[in-house]
Amino acid sequence: MRIPNAEHTSRPWRIHEITGDFQLEDVWELPGSGGPGDFPRMVEIATSLDPSKSSSRAVRALFATRWKLGELFGWDGDDAGVGSRVPTLRDRMPADLRDTPTPEFDALPFTSLYLLDDEFAAETANKTVHGVMHLSAVPDGAGGVRARMAVLVKPNGRFGVAYMAAIKPFRHLIVYPPMLREIGRAWRAGERAPARR
Repeated sequence: MRIPNAEHTSRPWRIHEITGDFQLEDVWELPGSGGPGDFPRMVEIATSLDPSKSSSRAVRALFATRWKLGELFGWDGDDAGVGSRVPTLRDRMPADLRDTPTPEFDALPFTSLYLLDDEFAAETANKTVHGVMHLSAVPDGAGGVRARMAVLVKPNGRFGVAYMAAIKPFRHLIVYPPMLREIGRAWRAGERAPARR
């Protein structure tokens, strides 16, 4: 479920050190909770997610449409990504963050930045936006942790701003709720994301 942006901005996350020029688009809390040491497993579930194999037909259709539009209009070419159109945020990171694990994504076009005991960040870029997915673990008050996802963006000019505005209702109503439910179910069940089965 969507939660107030202050739930992210009020915490001393390390991501704040490198994304001062990014906008916080929104913050979500995943369903369920895990044990204090479960966060790396939740990150593994998130990085293994493949929207083209989602249990939601709407998610599969929207991602297929987005990839096709990106191919047609050249939004996602090598010249539009991290390290070409925009420098990687790893260049801004202090040494202690650069030396952390960086899990690879199986299907989504993200590159991991760092993984800590309670925080994970990854970046992506195309001709529309430079984006960051930030996952975090916060105490649930019962000895466990709840997972949250924050989306930070730096739109590419007016087109990027218009693109983000156009996809916002789809992200909020159709994409994120079922994707986060899938991650939450897999986390509670102690398995990888359903999309990997």
